[in-house]
Formats: sequence, C-alpha cells, structure tokens
Amino acid sequence: MRTDFSLEQLADPATATAEAVIRKCVHCGFCTATCPTYVLLGDELDSPRGRIYLMQNMLEQEATPTPDVVKHIDRCLSCLSCMTTCPSGVNYMHLVDHARAYIQERYRRPLRERLMRGLLAAVLPNPGRFRFALALARLARPMTPLLDRIGALKPMAAMLALAPRRTAPAPSRTPSAPPSPRGRVALLQGCAEPILKPEIRAATVRVLNRAGYAVTFVAGEQCCGALVHHMGREEAALEAARNNVDAWTREMEGDGLDAILITASGCGTTIKDYGHMLRLDPAYAEKAARISAIASDISEFLDAVDLPVGDGRGLSVAYHAACSLQHGQKVTQAPQRLLTRAGYAVRTPQEAHLCCGSAGTYNILQPVIAGQLGDRKVANLARLKADVIATGNIGCAMQIGVRSSTPVVHSIELIDWATGGPAPRALASLIPPAGGRLHGAPR
Repeated sequence: MRTDFSLEQLADPATATAEAVIRKCVHCGFCTATCPTYVLLGDELDSPRGRIYLMQNMLEQEATPTPDVVKHIDRCLSCLSCMTTCPSGVNYMHLVDHARAYIQERYRRPLRERLMRGLLAAVLPNPGRFRFALALARLARPMTPLLDRIGALKPMAAMLALAPRRTAPAPSRTPSAPPSPRGRVALLQGCAEPILKPEIRAATVRVLNRAGYAVTFVAGEQCCGALVHHMGREEAALEAARNNVDAWTREMEGDGLDAILITASGCGTTIKDYGHMLRLDPAYAEKAARISAIASDISEFLDAVDLPVGDGRGLSVAYHAACSLQHGQKVTQAPQRLLTRAGYAVRTPQEAHLCCGSAGTYNILQPVIAGQLGDRKVANLARLKADVIATGNIGCAMQIGVRSSTPVVHSIELIDWATGGPAPRALASLIPPAGGRLHGAPR
C-alpha cells in the first residue's frame, strides 16, 4: 500500500514501524473472509483492510481521531486471525496497538466510556481489587436483566453475567519440586486466572512435577500488561513489562530458569512481544528480548516433554483454539496432540479460526458483538456432541462457559486428570460412583 508519511514523521520510530506495516498491505482482501467483525457486520470498515485505511489516514494526517474512526477500531477484537490469513506478512497486531495508543492520547471519550475503561484498567490487573469486585458483582447479579435493557449499561450487565457465582480459594504460591528435577521453570501467576480458576495453576504444577520440573513463582511479578496494552494505555503496559522483565531477569541470574510458562494464552502473546514493546528502551531492549525468547505456552512446552501415559477414560473433547494461541503465538497443534496422547478423543468445531468474543475486555466493552460471537462459537461446539470443552485461555473459558451446557475446562486440567491428578471440578457430573461407567463415555 502506498504511504505518504513525511520524513519528519518517519523520524519517530513508532511511526516508522507503523508505516512499514501499512506498506506491506497489498489490498488483496483475504483478511475479510476470516475477520469475525466483518463476517458478522459485513462492513468494509470493520475488516482489517478497512481499518488499515482508517489508521493510515489518521496517522499520516496526524488527525484528531473522530468518533467514527474510534468506533471501528474499538470493534477490532485483536484476535489476529487476519495475520494467519495474510499472504503478505502484515503485522496487524503492532499497527492496531500503535493506533490505540494514538487514540488514547488524542481522543477524549464520552464520560461513561472513560469511567468504564478506567475501572477495568484499575481493577482487572490487580488480583486483590479483582477479587473484591467479584464479591460486589455477586451481590449485584439480580440487577443484570434490568441493566441489560438499558443500552448505556450493557457493559456493566456483561461484566455481572461473567462473574462466577462464588469466590474461589486463593491458589498456592509455594514453589514445588520433584526429587532430582530435570529443570526449573517459572509459572506466570497472572491476575484474572488465579482468581477465577485457581485449579488451573494447581493442575499445571502437578503435571510439571510429574514431568520432572521444579516450579517457582517469581517474587515481584505482576500483571503482564496485556489488558491495558489493548486499551491503548501504552505507558501502563510498558511499566508492567519492565517490572516483569526485572523480576524474571533476577530469577534467571539467580537460581536460573529454563522457561517462563504461561497458562493464559492472552498473556503469553503479550509476553512473547516484550522484545518488540521495549525495543526502543536501551536499558530494557536486550533483557526483554531474552525474556520473550524463553516464554512459552504450557502446551507448547509440554509438547516437547515426555509425560506419563494418560487415561482419557473414553471421553470426547471439543477443543476450542484460543485466538491468542493459534493466531497470536502460532501454537496450533500442540494442545490437540497433548490431549490425544492423554487418551482423549479430540474434536474440532467448524469456524475454529473465528473468535469466541472474549478478547480480554472486549466482551465487556462490546457486549453485543461479543455476545453474537459467543453464541456462534457455542453453537459450533455443541454440534460436536462432546463430553467436555477444553481451551487454553481463561477468558475463552468464561465466555463459552456462561453460554454452554457442556462443562468447560483448561486443557491442562484434563492432562492432569489423565496422568494421575484429581478430576476437574467442572466434570463432577460425569464422574460415576465407584465402579460405574463415566457418563457420556462410549459403551
């Protein structure tokens, strides 16, 4: 795509990076076929190609973003399906992240939007605040139908609908190691996942210990920064990245780390991008690149490890590929291989490339589109008639779980169960009395 940035504009490294991304686009339109918002809305401006035109015009003219431009960019899920489809290698992720930071700096949103975004940025990355907010949400849950009927309050209704009905116990932060460990890994503690489903962390630690790895939780680590990053709050995201780079670097230079493992794939996509995010910071560029190089999704790491033979108990699993894993990290086959090796019959739905509508805070900020995508995803999963749905991202699990009658678990919970761990709590209805056949298992 032809660009018309001035030399003065291109002297800014961030603008130069954006310009290089735009120039790679050849207008082919392949991205429109796999973009969830274009599939739903049919508007060219709600496709990656259309948004690239809007972003180019805004950045070249250094224009104040208009409400219409902001609307179309806000509707982007950052699912990155377009990057999987694009034959020209357009790094849409870096472009839209830059555009969102530009909008955050130069556009004054309506008061309601500012308050909602400020609340999300203050609460979700902080586990203590998030736990307290969930307790309040449970008390307000009866108000959900009323709020849902008031257009301006739909984001609040979406937030209440996603809140779990009870507070989960805090997960253990005690490091764990088998006798004579073969290696040492750090497990990302996360912010939302340990509050919503601490059993994911427990299952991960057990599986890693069986594989011979010592697991540690690094002091000083905090939220990865993904949530604020995708809302355009660049400085807050970079501050979180620097903090984590410092914490993990200290651990690497101390007792050493073979890998930094992540069970929430949305976090993994951001951490693997720390090298790019901090490329212009001379004090952090090299350190951040080292951190990104040893960051790995849990499925990606375990796929190369010898695990005990698994007993899948005859269960069929509908595997939902999180966008951040399949498109953001290009980890596509590892989770399914692990589940198959663990003894499960793995099935994949139609339109597996399309987002479920979770996308970080998207299901709260864009509840109508997110709801349509969630319903579409659940309908495709239901057609598989599987015993359980597995995914690798807590946001997807929540988005699908509130719509599906089939239990939803993290893939690692199934792998843990198949290799000697306890049954996932969500599968209690499938577990028969001693000696009986699993409900749903083949006769």
